[in-house]
Amino acid sequence: MVSVVHSIAAQSDDQHSLQTLSEGLSAEECERIAAALAFAREIYGDACLGSGEGVWSHALGMALIVAGLRLDVASRQAALLFAVPAHDAHGGQQQIEARFGADVAQLVHGISRLNRLRPITRGFMAANHAGGTPQETRAQVEVLRKMLLAMVEDIRVVLLRLASRTQTLRYYAAHPDELRVQVARETLELYSPLANRLGVWELKWELEDLSFRFLHPETYKKVAKMLDEKRIEREQFIAGAIERVKAELSAAGIGAEVYGRPKHIYSIWNKMRKKGVEFSEVYDVRALRIIVDSVKDCYTALGVVHNIWTPIPKEFDDYISNPKGNYYRSLHTAVRCPDGRSLEVQIRTWEMHRHAELGVAAHWRYKEGSKPANEDRYDEKIAWLRQLLTWKDEVTDSSDWVRHYKQAALDETIYVMTPQGKVVDLPRGATPLDFAYRVHTDLGHRCRGAKIDGVLAPLNTALQTGQRVEIIAAKQGAPSRDWLNPALGYIHTKGARTKVRQWFASLALEQTLADGKAIVAKELQRLGQSGLNIDELAHRLGLAKADDLYIAAARGELNLRQLQAIVRGDVQGAPEGEALPRPALVLRTPAEGPKGILIVGVDKLLTQLARCCKPAPPDPIEGFVTRGKGVSIHRSDCPNFQHLAALHPERVIETDWGRAEASEVFATDIVVDAHDRQGLLRDISEIFAKEKINVIGVNTQSKQGKARMGFTVEVHNLQQLKRTLELIHGVEGVVAARRG
Repeated sequence: MVSVVHSIAAQSDDQHSLQTLSEGLSAEECERIAAALAFAREIYGDACLGSGEGVWSHALGMALIVAGLRLDVASRQAALLFAVPAHDAHGGQQQIEARFGADVAQLVHGISRLNRLRPITRGFMAANHAGGTPQETRAQVEVLRKMLLAMVEDIRVVLLRLASRTQTLRYYAAHPDELRVQVARETLELYSPLANRLGVWELKWELEDLSFRFLHPETYKKVAKMLDEKRIEREQFIAGAIERVKAELSAAGIGAEVYGRPKHIYSIWNKMRKKGVEFSEVYDVRALRIIVDSVKDCYTALGVVHNIWTPIPKEFDDYISNPKGNYYRSLHTAVRCPDGRSLEVQIRTWEMHRHAELGVAAHWRYKEGSKPANEDRYDEKIAWLRQLLTWKDEVTDSSDWVRHYKQAALDETIYVMTPQGKVVDLPRGATPLDFAYRVHTDLGHRCRGAKIDGVLAPLNTALQTGQRVEIIAAKQGAPSRDWLNPALGYIHTKGARTKVRQWFASLALEQTLADGKAIVAKELQRLGQSGLNIDELAHRLGLAKADDLYIAAARGELNLRQLQAIVRGDVQGAPEGEALPRPALVLRTPAEGPKGILIVGVDKLLTQLARCCKPAPPDPIEGFVTRGKGVSIHRSDCPNFQHLAALHPERVIETDWGRAEASEVFATDIVVDAHDRQGLLRDISEIFAKEKINVIGVNTQSKQGKARMGFTVEVHNLQQLKRTLELIHGVEGVVAARRG
């Protein structure tokens, strides 16, 4: 009899769950949900997860959360079926595809892949909180977030994972357990930031509040108590404020929905902690939200609010004209009420509200049958959001152009693990050798083999996200020249290739030093000056140390007549009418030199491009021998160089640009004068991006409507710089654009 009652109760619960899960779906889609519901209950039975929660209970809770996010029918089915492969080893994945389609099967497979990361992430969190520095922990957590995202091909899988974590925290709230502290820490560091970047505030707030409750129970209770003590008073005030705002908006001819917005406990505590303020100084404990039909009505409503109450200075943010990085749009303002307390007001349209509450979920539309007319627009937005997820900086970074230049495509990076569980990010196509050099240069030099997920693999194997890589290294070893052969595919990254080249260059340098020592020693012996201090002699020639002198002599960059003149000390004593010839020095790019820098000779002879004038080809240039810092290269018309040349004409040397590779870049300054306006910096940054110019420094000043912007950029030649200046000059409001 009892089992019959339980069966009837279960059927009743399933019927209620089916109704909730089917909200917003067609009749045919409701049948698909019902089929998944029945199949999942049969498969799971009384099985439990590691947390102690029943698998069926977790799946149902997860599916209800997904339905609340208004995701498509496939996502709701995948939530119900998420654990089927683990509980039906004999063709669970194939059964899902056969019964419910490839789309659902792929989502379930994506969830299974992410679930395999849990031991890695939890092990890493425990290890880093035990011994890692805060900076190392933050960097590694960021890589873990990226790895999690890179392992999925469909953003819906990330939303399903967030729903699963929310359900887990709900279970722990009702069934306390020691593990919940570890899960809460992982949630705050890994999952809550992902919900924030996706803009799924509904889940973000619940994840944060529950995690905060588990990690800091006493503080949580304290903040909750402060909220409760003022609850009746606050509710009365909010009710009165809503009525007044509605009346004023109605008088202005604006239809709006106005309601009190609940403030989340973690958000209050975080603001108190970051700003160092008391509870009474948190402006948005009392808050209103106004939802209107159009952007124009948003600004009209803002005027109405500021007319009713006094706005608080510096507490207004216009995220409509200047959206956040995750496309969050709204007007935020804080006002001072007659009782002296503050009130925060958010104003947005219905479209903005849907995005703000559901984030990417509000725009993720998967419908069978005909495609919506604006599908391309949604596809573009999803692609843009996928790129957003790879930004290292949080989306609240106010510098648009910095975010633009730090952006990287999600599909261009892979994430692999060391045997210790540390995650390493590499460009797609990277090999075990790239991995070894990324971990440590010496490990790369000594690398002789690799294991990928415990299996021996060739060193030119392309790695994939999620793999565990172990390097087999000799006690002593050196790189092979075959590694530099592009056809063999041993090395993919520039960093690894540079380290191998540097190793072979160091071998050549040893031979060059030996040759130079022999040349200098022979000449000093001929001059009877064998005991001369070589370091002092190098300094007199404008070189830093003896090795630089040996290298210059071996490469023919220092002729013997110069050496003889310096040794004899008769630079000023040449025969009357015969000036000591100025040595000709040609700038050329070394075969293995660093990209973007032209140096004198190859490798070790000290040379620097002057910072005062930043020369770039084909500028006429001159060299000036400095004391102890090698040769400084200036533009011929540089005022600093002309002054130095007048004081020390004997230290001026002739220079010329050698053959530069097409990839070489040179730093130069650009100064822009303009009438200041909204979006000016963004428009100029777009020109740099279009011209593929890297910005390495920026300084902007605005005063009385006039803006002066200074950029330090890297260009290939003056033609590129000239074209860029012309484009900048055409930007609205720009008065002048010139080279600094």
